[in-house]
Amino acid sequence: MLEDTPSRTAVSTASRTAGQVLVDSLRLHGVDRVFCVPGESYLAVLDALHDAQDSIQLVVTKHEGGAANMAEADGKMTGRPGICMVTRGPGATHASIGVHIAQQDSTPMILFVGQIARSQVGRDAFQEVDYQAMFGGLAKWVVEVTDAARMAEIVARAFHTAVSGRPGPVVVSLPEDMLVERTDKQAFASCALEPVPPSSAALERIAQALQGARQPLVVVGGSGWSAQASQQLQRFVAAWNLPVACAFRRQDVLDNRSANYVGHLGLGMSAALKEAVKSADVILAIGTRLGDVSTDSYTLLEVPEPRQKLIHIHPDANEIGRVYRPAIGLQADSASSIAALAALAAPTNRAWDAWTSGARQAHTAFSLPPARVAEASGVDLGAAIAHASAELPDDALVSNGAGNYSVWLHRFYQYRGARTELATTCGAMGYGVPAAVAAALRHPDREVLCVAGDGCFLMYPQELATAAEHGARLVVIVVNNGMYGTIRMHQEKHYPGRVSGTRLVGPDYVALAQAMGAAHAERVDTTEGFPAALARARQAAGFSLIELITDPRQITPALRLN
Repeated sequence: MLEDTPSRTAVSTASRTAGQVLVDSLRLHGVDRVFCVPGESYLAVLDALHDAQDSIQLVVTKHEGGAANMAEADGKMTGRPGICMVTRGPGATHASIGVHIAQQDSTPMILFVGQIARSQVGRDAFQEVDYQAMFGGLAKWVVEVTDAARMAEIVARAFHTAVSGRPGPVVVSLPEDMLVERTDKQAFASCALEPVPPSSAALERIAQALQGARQPLVVVGGSGWSAQASQQLQRFVAAWNLPVACAFRRQDVLDNRSANYVGHLGLGMSAALKEAVKSADVILAIGTRLGDVSTDSYTLLEVPEPRQKLIHIHPDANEIGRVYRPAIGLQADSASSIAALAALAAPTNRAWDAWTSGARQAHTAFSLPPARVAEASGVDLGAAIAHASAELPDDALVSNGAGNYSVWLHRFYQYRGARTELATTCGAMGYGVPAAVAAALRHPDREVLCVAGDGCFLMYPQELATAAEHGARLVVIVVNNGMYGTIRMHQEKHYPGRVSGTRLVGPDYVALAQAMGAAHAERVDTTEGFPAALARARQAAGFSLIELITDPRQITPALRLN
């Protein structure tokens, strides 16, 4: 992955505190926004940020989990490390959710954590945590800066590590006494990484494998897909007329309106798409890890050697062969790989045209909201999502967390551009609202929609106050069915009729939004009332909230509780 050229803002050559060197390093790496909850353990950094207000916006959130989610979302949108700062102990534990999301979603992110003084380490001091032990299994690198003279070196390496190979999170611990020490070791930017393209020999093998196929399938996913890379993907698959399935919550890699797009390998995937994966004779997987959700719990491809001829391209060699042994395995980044594939001469004779057309037709039928049953109540969520998809512009940013409501979103919303889908592959609840706030701050000229279940929304509703504080424009749709829907679905399957722990009593969501500073908020309980409500929300000057009352018995688009 090629790092964006950093903004090389000049820094002082005089002796600086370690806190100042840290902020100098952020500026040199092009950081323009930091998400945080303040803490006394890193006051020296906060003070240094005071002098960098002209170039770095400090967004103070209401919860460390919200800050970490916003930083992760920012990394998703920019391809550069999202930056989060929290205090020691409770601050770090609250922020750990963002580190887990960044790890599973392959998102570049750096979490800076204030730490106790070096002289107190090992005494179980106030809020002491061993961050190596805590984050060692989650982050790509965990480090404590014990010497002010090494601050510049370590921060530069943190930025390099976060974007190299498979992108991910880095955790940097900052002892409070170290931050005020002075050093003449000045900040510097890490070097850019050149992309790793496939070799000409590898490209020839891929071309031969595809040309010999009768039922090929391209599976795309992972991080690092820019608009240019997505456009090159479209050129490649259109020239070869190949069907493309997007991995779990990576639907924005290819315009869903494309004749080559055949569906989403996610929760609630269609039976036709499952069968297409099983029936494919050649699978070209680019960027994706082929995780358990996208492979239906590792059942669509046999472990360890798939029946399908698997060509696996991934930036991290450790991911190739981790689960599936490919026929062709390439360590290469998605962008340079798809650029090289797009340059290949397309075959004139294809044996798979009918196969591609059939897969597209099956997807088109599946993406139409089904007719409602007569006894259904409340808003038809399928119709509401389809309407939002038709009304929002192509570059709208759409966020969501976890819950059965997201099955409707991913099935009936058409993603049309790269980096427009903000959703966690690790299935973390609560992600939607903070991610939407980060999106509205990053792209104030674009529309932002957050779709959240009532349980998902209640994880971080306080971040709407952050949105109001910064004048962020976004629309939040709260899908209210009065339950933790995913868990209730599994509960009814395994323990039918024995509801325990899955009922949810929420607040007055409209009143809550108004108290947080909403420009507009309203409740909708009929399908017919949704289009006008969405129009009113989109016209508001600040953030808006629409509470949708939905039928609790309609647990998925295809499954209804008795």
